[in-house]
Amino acid sequence: MHRLSRRSVSTILRSTGSASRYGSAATAVPFSDSVVDGEAKFRWYSVLTTGREIPNKTKQLNLKHTFFLGTRYESTAAESDSSSSPPSVGEKYEYQAEVSRLMDLIVNSLYSNKEVFLRELISNASDALDKLRFLSVTDSELLKDATDLDIRIQTDKDNGIITITDSGIGMTRQELIDCLGTIAQSGTAKFLKALKDSKDAGADNNLIGQFGVGFYSAFLVADRVVVSTKSPRSDKQYVWEGEANASSYTIREDTDPENHIPRGTRLTLYLKRDDKGFAHPERIQKLVKNYSQFVSFPIYTWQEKGYTKEVEVDEDPAEAKKDEQDDTTEKKKKTKTVVEKYWDWELTNETQPIWLRNPKEVSTDDYNEFYKKTFNEYLEPLASSHFTTEGEVEFRSILYVPAIASTGKDDIVNPKTKNIRLYVKRVFISDDFDGELFPRYLSFVKGVVDSNDLPLNVSREILQESRIVRIMRKRLVRKAFDMILGISMSENREDYEKFWDNFGKHLKLGCIEDRENHKRIAPLLRFFSSQSEQEMISLDEYVENMKPEQKDIYYIASDSVTSARNTPFLERLLEKDLEVLFLVDPIDEIAIQNLKSYKEKNFVDITKEDLDLGDKNEEKEKNMKQEFGQTCDWIKKRLGDKVASVQISNRLSSSPCVLVSGKFGWSANMERLMKSQTVGDMSSLEFMRGRRVFEINPEHEIIKNLTAACRSNQDDEDALRAVDLLYDAALVSSGYTPEDPAQLGGKIYEMMGMALSGKWSSPPEIQHPVSSQPGIPETLEAEVVEPVEADGQK
Repeated sequence: MHRLSRRSVSTILRSTGSASRYGSAATAVPFSDSVVDGEAKFRWYSVLTTGREIPNKTKQLNLKHTFFLGTRYESTAAESDSSSSPPSVGEKYEYQAEVSRLMDLIVNSLYSNKEVFLRELISNASDALDKLRFLSVTDSELLKDATDLDIRIQTDKDNGIITITDSGIGMTRQELIDCLGTIAQSGTAKFLKALKDSKDAGADNNLIGQFGVGFYSAFLVADRVVVSTKSPRSDKQYVWEGEANASSYTIREDTDPENHIPRGTRLTLYLKRDDKGFAHPERIQKLVKNYSQFVSFPIYTWQEKGYTKEVEVDEDPAEAKKDEQDDTTEKKKKTKTVVEKYWDWELTNETQPIWLRNPKEVSTDDYNEFYKKTFNEYLEPLASSHFTTEGEVEFRSILYVPAIASTGKDDIVNPKTKNIRLYVKRVFISDDFDGELFPRYLSFVKGVVDSNDLPLNVSREILQESRIVRIMRKRLVRKAFDMILGISMSENREDYEKFWDNFGKHLKLGCIEDRENHKRIAPLLRFFSSQSEQEMISLDEYVENMKPEQKDIYYIASDSVTSARNTPFLERLLEKDLEVLFLVDPIDEIAIQNLKSYKEKNFVDITKEDLDLGDKNEEKEKNMKQEFGQTCDWIKKRLGDKVASVQISNRLSSSPCVLVSGKFGWSANMERLMKSQTVGDMSSLEFMRGRRVFEINPEHEIIKNLTAACRSNQDDEDALRAVDLLYDAALVSSGYTPEDPAQLGGKIYEMMGMALSGKWSSPPEIQHPVSSQPGIPETLEAEVVEPVEADGQK
């Protein structure tokens, strides 16, 4: 048990509690037991030692009055008092560049939000620990008795102070001037250059390397920054102090023993008024878990904790008197459960980066657990891919295909997602991308990417222009397609059906946006067809089922499978047993048109003109044109500009006519979709409607009757009205929208009236004559019946 004088406590408070903690593995925390002679009497308990117990008599530790960093003090209070001395006067140095320009660079270019200051400073601390670990291999004296390598973060939310302490290599006075006095001067960069020039260049040099510009990110949130550092190569500890808007800084020797640390660096940030919210312990812990969860050294944060204990409760006098009267009742002390608060170090980055492990040593359960924890999912992924890319660009990655679409099936237009988490040397950079790492049609893929080649200060401009990012994107996309292809080839067909139901539209969007990967996307597509209306088929399955003489892949776009199945365009193809793909999603037609072909088979829309079914008979066509040429001209004259031409059809068998679209214009389905657009302007897109061709079936009875009418009397009104109605009916059955539905309805009603006239009318009733004079009975005619002979008698 030690006692601290008031002066010692005030000295510790003045230094924001950042006393040395490297004397031993255990860390001490004070609990106030009692007050003796006007001074607080403290008992020190180890809180990092496993298996410790918190005594029941401890009181709550109030950080407002005792802001400690947890230290085992070996000296007595008297020794502390006698050794205290005023700090030395620091020397003033000028920055080598204008600070205002530096701050403008940091705020507007390098960092998009203030939260990254903690990430940068932790990365610097990790660098210092890495350097020490590397150098101690050849010089064990650098570690001495302070062997713990860790990072500790303590906050004072009342005063807006954050203290970050590491037990790394530390800096000498000259290193302070070189590294913190020169803008964008990186101590890690110098260290790596020295390694490269030395014989040990092949050693592990996986350092983050940003202790230059990264340090100045502290001024994003702090008005003043104090750096206390002690190098094992120096007997003295130095203090660097600078302010955000100053053009100079000071360096002085730290002569106060209370502030001394065995080795390492302690950064004290005095936050700006608007940024004091960063000093809350919970927020610091959240930032560490988000940005620095996978830093290879332990990171401890100073957190408030609690434990429960039973305490006695004073008895009510009335109940006590009643118990005294009842001698038979056994007296029991009444207790209640209370929560005692205390402050303790808590390990924050306890999760190890799974992507750094050998894939052969990681189980499926490990991958699934990491996926659920990282992306807050409750369902296991459909597939995962863990790989390492080496060579020109080196990075590690784990990708996942989710079981369901987390933001809705139709949310594929927003390119910004939070699904890909980018790390640089295990330090989280960002998950807010605009298609730099993954194209938007693959935005459903989730995963982590850890690169050693990207700079830590990654901005949007760097990502867009970086050649490394472009190479990473290609390889990530390739791995994503391999993973999806694995699902499609799985023995469990339901897995891919589930995938297609959630993410099929994303792949169709890829047909439009990513021509380079058409060969990877096409085998993954699924469609209904005329021979498979209940179960979707792949393009490979379609090609396998093609007839030997079939040269093209036929398709029709419609709004539903039922509508596509009943269209007149299918009649002749069904008779020839040719399979037709049903494109029932709005995006399908555009996707297929962008693919153009698959395995050297062209996609052909059966609703377009000049359909070739492979059975052309030129002699028969010539005879048909001669026989029905006059009818076609007569119909074209009647319809006028509504159609570009009237032709004999080779795709109809049971329907009298059909209206097909031009070869290079919109189909009926596309025209319908464009009209339904919220901001669609059909007047500006009129040229895309293309020409319409009216095809007739010469073998149909209606066409034969119209041919007869054409030859007998071309001006017959009934025949002309029949042509108009025939065109309107073809318009509807072909998928087009009538320009005047009311007029079409009137024509149908007229034709129905003509067809149904008198069909179900009742025959006229027999009328009997009625006497004109009342009271006179009506005269009835009697029929005379001759007697019939029966057995020869009358």
